[in-house]
Amino acid sequence: MASSVAIVILNYNGKHYLERFLPNILKYSEGYDIWIADNASTDHSLDWVKVNFPTLKTLSIDENRGYAGGYNEALKHIEADYYILLNSDIEVTPDWIDPVIAFMDSDPNIAACQPKIRAFDLPTHFEYAGAAGGFMDYLGYPFCRGRIFDTRDEDLGQFDDQGDVFWATGACMFLRADAFHKANGFDERFFAHMEEIDLCWRLLNMQYRITYCGKSTVYHVGGGTLHKSNPRKTFLNYRNNLIMLFKNLPKGRRWKTVLIRLMLDGVSSVRFMATGAWPDVLAIVRAHFAFYRMIPTLMKHTPRNTNRAPLYYKSIVWEYFVLGKHRFDQLSGINPKKTSATTPR
Repeated sequence: MASSVAIVILNYNGKHYLERFLPNILKYSEGYDIWIADNASTDHSLDWVKVNFPTLKTLSIDENRGYAGGYNEALKHIEADYYILLNSDIEVTPDWIDPVIAFMDSDPNIAACQPKIRAFDLPTHFEYAGAAGGFMDYLGYPFCRGRIFDTRDEDLGQFDDQGDVFWATGACMFLRADAFHKANGFDERFFAHMEEIDLCWRLLNMQYRITYCGKSTVYHVGGGTLHKSNPRKTFLNYRNNLIMLFKNLPKGRRWKTVLIRLMLDGVSSVRFMATGAWPDVLAIVRAHFAFYRMIPTLMKHTPRNTNRAPLYYKSIVWEYFVLGKHRFDQLSGINPKKTSATTPR
């Protein structure tokens, strides 16, 4: 029996993206359930969907609960074997679903998978949010095959493979439904940004696999809700990174790693000062104090997971900014496990 798949688009004031990309999604997703879950939008986007695509399934959430809370609420009401969490600013391509589902069907331990993410504004190159699968160094800095910091590689077929990664992007995330619910979904304290990395880390600690499938390609606009230069995004990224490290690192490494990261955040603040980006400096300070206030709760309620996740035990900051290693193939010590979609482990 074929696996059931639900495509779930979480929308917040994204009418302009729905107008542009929803017809494309419908064209290349025939036969699959498509849900629009609305996070209390004020731009009448859900009304537009109901008028123009009355057969689509919709959910209305009574307040903006961010990516984490919005999807948690929506997925309580949707039954499927697999969820595809899809940003509204994604352009899909023919046959973007089947190769990923076939790969996930090949191994019940695959909890999440992402396709190749190219940039909508530069279609020949990888996009920031996910590229060809995510990794993370031991200090909590995420990076991707095809994108390290501000360097995006051209897609020359070098990542047409499929195999294991550390995290899959939330921009287009295929999830095994029962694994998602066993992990209790996203941590709603994150609101938005890095909640998918936190989920993937927890799933890895639960002995699941996180994977990438280069046989599927989508194009991502990026920055649809918060532009990368928005201080609110800076606040969420810095705060959530600290929360994620504190939650998921083994107890013996937690405090040392967080202390180093706090100092490196200070260095990052100096870089913002040098460019006159004072709102971002203040956002980092607020992020730190928000994290400090959460420590008692994190210590009380966070399970002490054994770290089984394959962190990159070098500093990607040092490798990139000091040693000048701007491409994934220049890094040593990472050998992603590649598998065949037709051969289960």
